[in-house]
Amino acid sequence: MKAKKSMQGKTPAIDIGISADGREKITRGLSALLADSYTLYLMTHNFHWNVTGPMFNTLHLMFMAQYTEQWNALDLIAERIRALGHPAPGTYKEFVKLASIKEPDGVPKATDMIRLLVAAQEATARTARDLFPVVEKANDQPTADLLTQRLEVHEKTAWMLRSLLEE
Repeated sequence: MKAKKSMQGKTPAIDIGISADGREKITRGLSALLADSYTLYLMTHNFHWNVTGPMFNTLHLMFMAQYTEQWNALDLIAERIRALGHPAPGTYKEFVKLASIKEPDGVPKATDMIRLLVAAQEATARTARDLFPVVEKANDQPTADLLTQRLEVHEKTAWMLRSLLEE
């Protein structure tokens, strides 16, 4: 009888039905999404702290709900990257390189905060949407599901923020 080789001490290769190249491409896209999401989180939290004016209470509470939702999403995105076998970016230096969102200088007025957040929500949605062809080609339903959920949140939040700017 032939003895089985011990797997002790070896990490098994990832074999989830997505090629290493596919996982790499998806991870690059998810890393960009994580960077945009973190930048959006930080911007929203900053605006929560620094908003002033007649809409203070409404915006302060709205921004808190938005940055809390965004904070929780960061973990989901990073954990999907890890499940695909790659390290998640996690430094400001990496996020600045990967993000499509540029942070504003200073403290904008309340209506400018809203405009900036609409643009950042939509940029994050575009980053998520751009990844769909790669995810579909790799037949990666869990990432497609995550992207769909994120798109729903970003598009709805952009609409709600934009509604505050209507005359």
